[in-house]
Amino acid sequence: MSSPAIVGFSGNITRPSKTRAFVDLIVQDISSLHGLSGRTYDVDDLGPSLGTAKSGRDLDAQAQEILSQILAADVLVVGSPTYKGSYTGLFKHFFDLIDPSALRGKPVLLTATGGGERHALVVEHQLRPLFGFFEAFTLPTAVYATDKDFTDGVLQSEPILRRAAQAVAEARVLVAGRSDARLAAE
Repeated sequence: MSSPAIVGFSGNITRPSKTRAFVDLIVQDISSLHGLSGRTYDVDDLGPSLGTAKSGRDLDAQAQEILSQILAADVLVVGSPTYKGSYTGLFKHFFDLIDPSALRGKPVLLTATGGGERHALVVEHQLRPLFGFFEAFTLPTAVYATDKDFTDGVLQSEPILRRAAQAVAEARVLVAGRSDARLAAE
């Protein structure tokens, strides 16, 4: 049986990306607390097949592997830069390719970044409903960071780091429970 894994997915379309760095920070925090594997991907990692895909089967091998890892993850950490009050279009398109029942019950930690505070509710008004549709288990604490919370692409804001730590602590309970369930199944 494979070991539990934490997978991050960011909706950024450029690199370097504060959003990807933010998602990866959380993935690595959860992973290191439990000695688990952690990996972060973004839209760019999916390659050109994403734009023309009408289903998950239309993705190239690399993108299908990322999709498989997301579906198999014990905890999924998602984030998107905020564009005009919502997540990026390619982020949404990727999740449109996933079967509606494939994320049922999966713990999902929500994050987003944006230019200012006026977009802070993107996690509640856009991301939480999206993953609610999938019947995923979104963690109670979502984390939003603005451009001013970063210095040279690294999250520096103490309030945001504390909120991220709170979300990581919530994930800890879920990871432990999923690990216990794996052991019981063996």
